[in-house]
Amino acid sequence: MALHPLAAQFADLADVYERGRPGYSPAAIGALVAELGLKRGDRVLDLAAGTGKLTRGLHGAGLDVVAVEPQAAPRERLAETIGAERVLEGYAEDIPLPDSSVDAVTVADAFHWFDAERALAEIGRVLRPGGGLAVLSAHPDWSSSSWSHEVGSLINELRPEHPYFDGPPWHAAVSAEGGWTDPREIRVTAPQPADPDRIVDYISSMSFVAALSDERRRDALQRVRGLIEAGETPVEMPITAVIGLTSLI
Repeated sequence: MALHPLAAQFADLADVYERGRPGYSPAAIGALVAELGLKRGDRVLDLAAGTGKLTRGLHGAGLDVVAVEPQAAPRERLAETIGAERVLEGYAEDIPLPDSSVDAVTVADAFHWFDAERALAEIGRVLRPGGGLAVLSAHPDWSSSSWSHEVGSLINELRPEHPYFDGPPWHAAVSAEGGWTDPREIRVTAPQPADPDRIVDYISSMSFVAALSDERRRDALQRVRGLIEAGETPVEMPITAVIGLTSLI
């Protein structure tokens, strides 16, 4: 299998992604566990796990987690924190697990990279009857900072057509496939530490920023840093986890 060229950029961004991307709060993990009816020791697949922003929270909640990630750099970083035996190479469209072997599947900030039809078929294959799927994303709220509008405008200038818009959103894909309960979403907001370096790393980790030419990316990030350092950044910012949920019928 081949990754989308923009998705492949993350192989070179494992450290930046780990530093900059927000994690999933205990409140978000608790909500996910409760909504899917999971209990300690249940087997959960974190698909396209990256550096393990979500995986580590699931593991810390006492779940028996296995992470599947196609790229070596984030996979190696994750193996250092949860153990190599829990980290497998693989793709959403070709999951290296047996049929009916997990109680739930989670996907954090990655479903838009998948071939939705093939991925949902594979997710359904590895789930036990009635097993749940959670599709998550985490969004920082910069509105309490003095530079929010200027940095947001700059990001919009940089953002070309993104592969996120090439296919249907996850809930439309689920509804089109059939065999799943009606998709729904919950939102959990909790504060996380913020500082200028972390925010610049967050922007650096965006796939369309990583895909810019070296010169253009360097110039854009210098402009971002200048705007942030000239303004005021609170020590904490709210992060909203959007958790999409469905289960096999």
